[in-house]
This record gives sequence, C-alpha cells and structure tokens, in this order.
Amino acid sequence: MTKPHTNPFDPAAMSDNVKEQAQQIWLAGLGAFAKAQEDGTKAFEKLVSDGITMQRKVHTTAEAKLAEATQKATQAAHTLSERATGQWGKLEGIFEDRVAKALHSLGLPSAAEMTALHARVAALEAQLGTKPKAAAKPAAKTAAKPAAKKAPAKKTAKK
Repeated sequence: MTKPHTNPFDPAAMSDNVKEQAQQIWLAGLGAFAKAQEDGTKAFEKLVSDGITMQRKVHTTAEAKLAEATQKATQAAHTLSERATGQWGKLEGIFEDRVAKALHSLGLPSAAEMTALHARVAALEAQLGTKPKAAAKPAAKTAAKPAAKKAPAKKTAKK
C-alpha cells in the first residue's frame, strides 16, 4: 500500500504535522528534564559524598593541630615551671647564705657547728659513762641599773 500523496499545504495535514512535532518537542523536554533530574541527583549525591570526605579531613586535621598545640602548651608550661623552680632555688640559696652570714656576724654558731658540738658532747658523755641530764636553767643575770643622772638645774637669768 502506498500512502496517498498528501498536499503539504493542506491545513488538516499541517495541523497533524504541527501536533506531531509539538508532541516530539514535549517528549524531548520531558526526557531532558528526567535526564537533568537524574544527573542532578547523582551530582547532589556526589557533592554530599565529597562534603563528608572533606569534613572528615578537616576534623582529623583540627584534632591533630589541637593535639600539637596542647603538647606545645604543656611543654612551655613545664619549661616555665622548671625555670621558676630554679629561680626559687637560687633565691632560697641566696637568702640562706645571707641569713648565715648575719648569724655568723652576731657570733651564733651555724647548724653544722651545732651538729658537730652535739656529736662531741655525746662522745664525751660516752667516754665519761654518764647519761645526759636535763639542761639546767641558767642563773638569771641581774643587770645593775646605772644610777639615774640628775638633770642639771635650770639657771635663772638675773638681769
């Protein structure tokens, strides 16, 4: 069967042709929309996946930097503490030396001299065979009061 030859200028044929082309354009638009929607969903899912990966990397990097900063701060605090302790030790040594010099200038024995004296007394007591007795109370010294001086009498001026 052969198709009857249609007149291209026939309004009914033109209408069918336009309808067919409009239908094809509509279907092509729906296909493009479906394709874009499918590709868009894939692209969106890829972006979400990439975002999760990036978030994990940032989180890991942040934890590493925080640990590094904490370690540096701890080390700095430890160093500062050691320096401060050293300075206090030096200050204590200077203070002890000055106190010892002051006591020595007053004629007081040092702790080492007192320890040596106690050891010597213990050795002497051991040689004598005596037991240490309670220290006797020293006799109270009576200080003689100097005689009070009389204030010179005021002279009255005679004119």
